Amino acid sequence: MEESRAMKKEPDKLSWRGRLVSVQPRIRLTRSFDQRSHSYLGYVLTVEGIIGDEQRQFTVAIGKGAQAKHGLKVGDVVSGQCESVEDERLETAGYYKVSRLKVVERGTEQKDSAAPWLGVAPQLEVYRARGHRRLDARTYEGPCSRCIWGCRMAVEMIIDQWNPSKRRYRFETFCYGPKSCRLYKAGPTRKVPGRKGMSWEEEDWVDEEAVGHRGMDE
Repeated sequence: MEESRAMKKEPDKLSWRGRLVSVQPRIRLTRSFDQRSHSYLGYVLTVEGIIGDEQRQFTVAIGKGAQAKHGLKVGDVVSGQCESVEDERLETAGYYKVSRLKVVERGTEQKDSAAPWLGVAPQLEVYRARGHRRLDARTYEGPCSRCIWGCRMAVEMIIDQWNPSKRRYRFETFCYGPKSCRLYKAGPTRKVPGRKGMSWEEEDWVDEEAVGHRGMDE
């Protein structure tokens, strides 16, 4: 038993450091035809800096507690250690299991009077309460990729409810921001595959229902 434990190789930890380009929620979406559920896992940091011995832009997932402790925002210089994700289908970040997280330098305060909003990302409960609308993937890749209300989710789709092992994976982008945002574009509706070649289309009324409790500027 002790020998087998010794032979088990621990994942290599990578040291990283850089300036934050974005701080967005880390939310995983599970779809089963016309049903959906969310897992609120933490936050995804987009970092411009050095990881290992490479200088580039990369993404790191952190937990809810880490964000609550440090209040990270765009412009902060941060360092830590992490591991490469094991299953890239289930994560939008390239790295996770962060340790030794440290704020090296605070960025300048961001004015949140207009999109994209770049202040401190709110608690996950705020995102849950606000609800989201689908966001065009190409629109997300622009200013929305930096906004605290933008979110790129890993999506796990259960194709057959009677055979849950049949699953597919993809990524979808969403907006939790004010309905009046000038940058917002919904993009095409999304189709969810089902058993025996069936398909369900998530039409506009789903978004309208999800954010119907908010005013235009909320």
